[in-house]
Amino acid sequence: MVAPNGACVDSLRYPDIADLMSRLHFSPGDGRIWLDDQRMLLVHTGAVGTMRRELIESLGIDAARGLLTRMGYHSGARDAELARKVRPDNSITEMFAVGPQLHMLEGMTVVEPVRLEIDVERGKYYGEFVWKNCAEDEEHIRIYGIGAEPVCWTQIGYAAGYTSVFMGRPVLYREVECRALGQSQCRIIGKPVEDWGEEAADDLRFMQAQTFTQGLSAAGAHSDRAAASLGGTSAPGAFGDENMVGASPGFNAICHMIQRVARTRATVLFLGESGVGKEVCARTLHRISACSDGPFVAVNCGAIPEALVESELFGVEKGGFTDATQSRPGRFERANGGTLFLDEIGILSMTAQGKLLRALQEGEIERVGDTQTRRVNVRVVAATNLDLKDEIRAGRFREDLYFRLNVFPIRVPSLRERREDLPILLNHMLRKYRERHARDVTGFTGRALDAMLNYGWPGNIREMENIVERGVILAPDGGAIDISHLFISGETVDAQMFGIGDDGSLTASGSLLDQANRTGSGEVERVTRKVNSLLLGIGGDVEPTSLDDIETALLKSAVQRAGGNLSAAARTLGITRPQLVYRLKSRGLRV
Repeated sequence: MVAPNGACVDSLRYPDIADLMSRLHFSPGDGRIWLDDQRMLLVHTGAVGTMRRELIESLGIDAARGLLTRMGYHSGARDAELARKVRPDNSITEMFAVGPQLHMLEGMTVVEPVRLEIDVERGKYYGEFVWKNCAEDEEHIRIYGIGAEPVCWTQIGYAAGYTSVFMGRPVLYREVECRALGQSQCRIIGKPVEDWGEEAADDLRFMQAQTFTQGLSAAGAHSDRAAASLGGTSAPGAFGDENMVGASPGFNAICHMIQRVARTRATVLFLGESGVGKEVCARTLHRISACSDGPFVAVNCGAIPEALVESELFGVEKGGFTDATQSRPGRFERANGGTLFLDEIGILSMTAQGKLLRALQEGEIERVGDTQTRRVNVRVVAATNLDLKDEIRAGRFREDLYFRLNVFPIRVPSLRERREDLPILLNHMLRKYRERHARDVTGFTGRALDAMLNYGWPGNIREMENIVERGVILAPDGGAIDISHLFISGETVDAQMFGIGDDGSLTASGSLLDQANRTGSGEVERVTRKVNSLLLGIGGDVEPTSLDDIETALLKSAVQRAGGNLSAAARTLGITRPQLVYRLKSRGLRV
């Protein structure tokens, strides 16, 4: 194994498994098994093998492999939530060992590490493991015998899901040896998705619920191509419609729904909280629909004054009102042959709703001030964050319009319901804003990941974009984003997380957030823990920190406390100004 600072360690000794066993509870009285707060099942491997065969024979081997891989990803991602909760005061490698140990505890396989490199703050990861006594390949071999492809699909998904959530960025594993190939054992290698390059393109597709999504990773150039296909400008924020990324069950469910309705002419109503990405879903629906060659026209109904709704939607004829000096087509006409997206449909006034209902029923419109009826061929897609049934009961929304729009409703889940996608989204946004602002930011600290995984995200993806962009701007050059760079606008992290305080004691998450705001740097905290551990014998086993790291932290802190005055900083450190300048330059720090 290789430790985070590159030092070689002979082997990874798994910590005692008692802390994990204590979280496993059998409750036969009410028919439940619990691992912490997650309900578990004991299932016969033979039954799993039967299900596997049914999937392969009914869906085909590729579809079955994709389904089982994504199922494993979900399981691994849920187990990763236990890692820092169970072992908050352990080293990073002992924390990571929760995954392999749970994999063994859950009866899947024996996991033996070959090589492990972890640097969460810089986003660096390399993992090589040997699997022995795999239940999955045993069942596959029993049914199909020795073949030509690796078959530990669920286990590969588990490893990817666990490591992705633990690292805060998508990590892909490939099975390079497998007993189903006639080899003596199974061997896997895991690296961040971007480190694989084109080599892993075939493996990545099994993380995609539909071919129009990007699974674990979105290429930055896709959003530009999507913008061009949709008539010019890209969708606001970090995502275009071709950047739909995710692997969670909630994300996959809406992708299946979009795929089912895309080739029809049915009206679609996207429901969900503000900021969940309803417009991105609408643009995706248009891109894969039969009218994809036509225009995509988006209208924010809440941004149109009531007096202008009719002219905006249906157009105006010259002289139709005082300021109408020329004829102008409305949004329905501009969307002819394509898709009209009506966002925030629940905010329209009752008068505007009546005019919209007629257009939807008859498929024809009249411009303001015109007597000519015009036929339009438009696929209408609407979205709202309101409960329209409540709005109907309150007398603010027409029931007949609701039934006209509610032909095919699709509920877009909140970010709280798709936590398995957080590493994928965080990685995409980090790359996006790092390039946009030309910042050299390596990744997220461990405690920043803990906080984001446990934060409620009331603003969903839109809020995440803002927070990650803020972190990219505030983080130090060449450093990682810490809690103090993210949650500076009154956000509260309510989850019961614990970490090591400066005095070596366990500290609740709220205190960690306050402490992060005071210290301002995860690097300083790490060095402080190391010094305390060495000099005072407190803090337990902390991740290795070199003498050079300690000196660099001292130099940065002295310059910061002196407000950039190098002479004052040098006096604080007991050295001369030229000596300070030399040390700063030798570390590539700005002078």
